[in-house]
Amino acid sequence: MRRLSTGVRELDNILAGGIPEGFLVAVAGEPGTGKTILCIHFSWQGILEREGVVYVTTEESRDSVVNQAAQFGMDFRRAVSEGRMIIIDALLGRDEWSLRSLDPEEMVNKVIEAKKRLGYGPARLVIDSMSAFWLDKPAMARKYSYFVKKALHRWNFTILATTQYAVSTAEAFGFGLEHVADGIIRFRRSVRGGVLRRYLIVEKMRQTPHDLRAYEVEIVDGVGMKLKRPTKLRAEDFALPWEVQRRIVEAREREEGAVPDQ
Repeated sequence: MRRLSTGVRELDNILAGGIPEGFLVAVAGEPGTGKTILCIHFSWQGILEREGVVYVTTEESRDSVVNQAAQFGMDFRRAVSEGRMIIIDALLGRDEWSLRSLDPEEMVNKVIEAKKRLGYGPARLVIDSMSAFWLDKPAMARKYSYFVKKALHRWNFTILATTQYAVSTAEAFGFGLEHVADGIIRFRRSVRGGVLRRYLIVEKMRQTPHDLRAYEVEIVDGVGMKLKRPTKLRAEDFALPWEVQRRIVEAREREEGAVPDQ
C-alpha cells in the first residue's frame, strides 16, 4: 500500500508512514486548533513530491491561505503560477477558480475541472471546510459527504476534508463526514495552567495500525506544526462547566418543545 506523507513527520510516524493513497480523511475540531495548518502541510508535501494539489477554501480567501503558507516557508504562490496547484476560492473569488455558491455539486465539478487542468496522475485534495456546505441544513451532512466521496473516488484523489465544531458545545455542525471518512484526525484544545494547549489524536484510519495516544500540538512560526510527546488527557480537561451544560440542555429542550415556556 502506498502511503502519502502528511508533511508532519511525527504524524506520519503515528500513521505507520502516512495516509493510505485514495483515502478521504476527516480533520475534525474546534476553530483555532490547527486543522488548516495540517491541510497546508499536506498540500505542500504534495507539491514537494511533484503531485497535483487542489485546495478548496470556503472560510478564508485564497490570499489568506497563500499568506498563511508563506508564514511557514511554503511558497503556494509559486506553485500556483507554475501550474502545480489550484486554489478554489469559495469566499471571495471572482475568477475562473471560484465557486458562485456553496453547492456540493458545483464544488465537485470545479474540483474535477481543476484535476483535468493539472493532468494525469495521483493528486491531493483539501476541502477546508466541508461544514460550510451544510451550515444551513445540517441534516444533509451525511448525504453530501457520501456524494463528494463517491463522485471524486475515480479521480485518483487523496482527500483531507475539515469539519468544524461549535466553540460552546464542541458539537459538529452536522454529523456525516466522520461516518463516511476512511480516517478521522481529531484536534482538541483546553486551557491548562492559564495556557491554551492544542492536541491531536488519530481516532480512525482504515488499514493502518495507528497510535491511539493523544499528542500535544505545537505551532512554530516559520516552521509550522510539530507534535510533542504523547500526553495524558482526561474528559474533564475538555468538559464545559456543569452549569453551562445544564443551560445548553434546557435551551435545546425548549427549542424542541419538550419543556413548556416558563
